[in-house]
Amino acid sequence: MVMKDKITNKIDGLTRGHGEVKEYIATRNACKLCTPLGACLAYKGIKGCVPLIHGSQGCATYIRRYMISHYREPVDIASSNFDEGATIFGGKQNVHQAISNIIKQYNPEVLGVTTTCLSETIGDDVKQFMSEYIRDTELENLPKFVTASTPSYQGSHADGFHEAVLGAVSSLAKHTQKGEHINIFPGMFSPADLRYLKHVLESFGQDYVLLPDYSETLDGSSWSEYKRIPEGGTPKEEIARTADALLSIQFGLVFNKAGQSTYKKGGGTSQTAATYLENEYQVPSVSLPWPIGVEANDLFFNTLTEMSGVERPAEIERERGRLIDAYADGHKYVFGKRAVIFGEEDLVLAIYRFLNEIGVDVIVIASGGKSGLLKEKIEEIAGEKELPTIMSNADFEDIATISEELKPDLMIGHSKGYYIARNLNIPLIRIGFPIHDRLGGQRIQHIGYEGTNDLFEKIVNSMIEFNQTKSEVGYKYM
Repeated sequence: MVMKDKITNKIDGLTRGHGEVKEYIATRNACKLCTPLGACLAYKGIKGCVPLIHGSQGCATYIRRYMISHYREPVDIASSNFDEGATIFGGKQNVHQAISNIIKQYNPEVLGVTTTCLSETIGDDVKQFMSEYIRDTELENLPKFVTASTPSYQGSHADGFHEAVLGAVSSLAKHTQKGEHINIFPGMFSPADLRYLKHVLESFGQDYVLLPDYSETLDGSSWSEYKRIPEGGTPKEEIARTADALLSIQFGLVFNKAGQSTYKKGGGTSQTAATYLENEYQVPSVSLPWPIGVEANDLFFNTLTEMSGVERPAEIERERGRLIDAYADGHKYVFGKRAVIFGEEDLVLAIYRFLNEIGVDVIVIASGGKSGLLKEKIEEIAGEKELPTIMSNADFEDIATISEELKPDLMIGHSKGYYIARNLNIPLIRIGFPIHDRLGGQRIQHIGYEGTNDLFEKIVNSMIEFNQTKSEVGYKYM
């Protein structure tokens, strides 16, 4: 009874539909990854780009390990190798030496610099370091420099991702003459999602700039010889074109805004690549939810039709029809099931919207993001439905405590939540990043009618398999 009361008090100390969590002295197991990791992911989507972390070697090693184990590709990330001297006197010389080494070894077209907690805490001005390097160097054919301010104490990996995209656009976009293309700024989509986006845009006959595009750099074919910089990515010339676009479409309604460079406490706004282009170059922008589920995909494809004047291709209409047919076939196996979902804020918002469509009751929504907007967006989606427990700046240990109390039927999220699902003896549907304990995380398609269909079938089949395995006699038919 005492233990029961402790668990109940713990849950009450968090939130049940209030979007706030109590403050902790220490984080035990954060439901997020470090901010420069997201920046490095975005940089891998720029053609000829080498990421440089201004911080300790351990930061670069951690990020390489996480990215390699998810994408199953070689990932080179340079480091300025902070030591005790740099911590005291500043890391300018480390950065300049790192840049020279990278140019000598890789000859990159773009060099993407991202900061860490340590370099931000001591106040290193990386943009100034870049300017001084350009001024003082005798090297020719320097790469383009892109910077992102990404201390992990200020945000999550999603923050770092969007901050790096903003840094690339603000550094490289250049107005020449108005074009007929649109800009597409995805969230932390998988390489499979990015390939699908490109396929859709081409099927509409729409010229576009997609940034970032790591569909090949982080999910390429096998090589006969090692390539220091993989082929693929958005060329810097294409990034320059973003200033001349007719429209920017950005996927996301939250963007984990707490880490953005122009974030202001007290409900202020932050800048993304799309809003930067709108403010600086008068390129109008529209923000769409991640296209997961019928409703969100309808919104995306209707936007493309309105923009291009082209009706949906018959292939896409058939994908939509197959998804609705799958809903009809499988809804009875998942209707009324209770789910815990966790991940980046914009991802969990999309999954919540989708689960509402198929009749799954979401009882916990957890994210490491700190935008302060998660509850508001959940309320918009929920309408008259009872709100789930909403956890921002979440810790997996608290997710575990609440899940043990509320007894969900399944969890949906990445591999870091597996131990909770294992302890509860329920299925974990793996989506998002990182997926370390399965092959093919980089090839999961989340978006589109087709990606939604795949996700729906995974959820249905996981519940069927779970019930089948628990049955005393087993059965061979659904």
